[in-house]
Amino acid sequence: MTAAGDVRNSQYQELKERIHRALLNRLNLDRLNRVGRSEAEPELRGLIIGLLDAEKETTPLSLAERESLITDVFHELFGLGPLEALLADDSVSDILVNRSNQIYVERNGKLEETSLTFKDDQHLLRIIERIVSSVGRRVDESSPMVDARLLDGSRVNAVIPPLALDGPVLSIRRFRTDRLGASDLVERLSLTQPMLDLLKYAVAARLNILVSGGTGAGKTTFLNVLSSFISDRERIVTIEDAAELVLRQRHVVRLETRPSNIEGKGAVKQRQLVINALRMRPDRIVVGEVRGEEALDMLQAMNTGHDGSLTTIHANSPRDALYRLDTMVAMTNLNIPDRAVKQQVASAVNLVVQLTRLSDGHRRVTAITELTGMEQDVITMQDIYLFDRTGLLPDGRVSGVFRATGIRPKCAAQLATAGFAMPPEMFEHRVVVA
Repeated sequence: MTAAGDVRNSQYQELKERIHRALLNRLNLDRLNRVGRSEAEPELRGLIIGLLDAEKETTPLSLAERESLITDVFHELFGLGPLEALLADDSVSDILVNRSNQIYVERNGKLEETSLTFKDDQHLLRIIERIVSSVGRRVDESSPMVDARLLDGSRVNAVIPPLALDGPVLSIRRFRTDRLGASDLVERLSLTQPMLDLLKYAVAARLNILVSGGTGAGKTTFLNVLSSFISDRERIVTIEDAAELVLRQRHVVRLETRPSNIEGKGAVKQRQLVINALRMRPDRIVVGEVRGEEALDMLQAMNTGHDGSLTTIHANSPRDALYRLDTMVAMTNLNIPDRAVKQQVASAVNLVVQLTRLSDGHRRVTAITELTGMEQDVITMQDIYLFDRTGLLPDGRVSGVFRATGIRPKCAAQLATAGFAMPPEMFEHRVVVA
């Protein structure tokens, strides 16, 4: 932006702040919250136009600028300020506010900087407080990090000073209203139809599946898709830090953790919810993500009749996912022998699905791996399907090959018993992505 543009933007922001402040002085906020935006908008529009007319000598605006400012003031009163425009854009998957004057978004797996800004740190902090207070959480110096969610289900993380050195930081992972289905993943070449068929049969036959991947790899989206293969006749209990899963079945009980209150009490962790879920007669337990000591209870549940469970984990490969599970169980401080932990993992988890976000922004299933048992102190695994990257095309897209390794999974007999016979060609196919 040019120096003249900076000045103009500064004048616009200051005018918006004056109009907003003047409105707050005139309005009954309790009544405003009670009646909602649609009912209050005609009256508010008239008030804003009157205030703008009084300012037209000092800060003249074009017709387009006036309409833009009126919209922005409505966003300040009822929404999330400058972020409202981004939340209305379906192509935006992540909104990343690094500081008040620097906002990035992710579109199609790639980051780009926007021209939007907050007026200052206090403006950004006010929006953060509006978000977290709406779900009964708080953010202040004694609790400077918070996880929350928007009304549409989007996941929010905020960090404020003194932890954030350059001012408040806000990250929003958008919730998709157009939920991706299994066929969408095949069309987008996230995986192939035989890979999807194997996973569909595995879920229906009640195998335990661990979805592994890095940040932004699409684990929650994939977990939603896998959960769609669960029978409507089963009772499902979901457990999450911040509720994101949207299951299509009718018989679903959703549980969410709770942070401590201002006195540092009352926190409810995932481990407590997993233990409690076992008393709720679940047919399936779906944990949004295992990240701590609840991993032990999850493994025990999988090993004691609660088969067909699904969960995700942050890891870069199927083997890394098992190492992370091992580490999480160690966090319980129960002094369980390492070999016993590995035996629990080997007997509990049937399949690991590895997701990867590639450099071109595409998200792909790069491995479907089966756990086959133990050899001495090592969990044995075999890859059923792989995605091999072969290069980078001139337009920046990653080329590669989905391929079956030719190994028929050990669980094939279990799937056949459940009524899902798998023809040999499922484990012989090869699909080139270019």
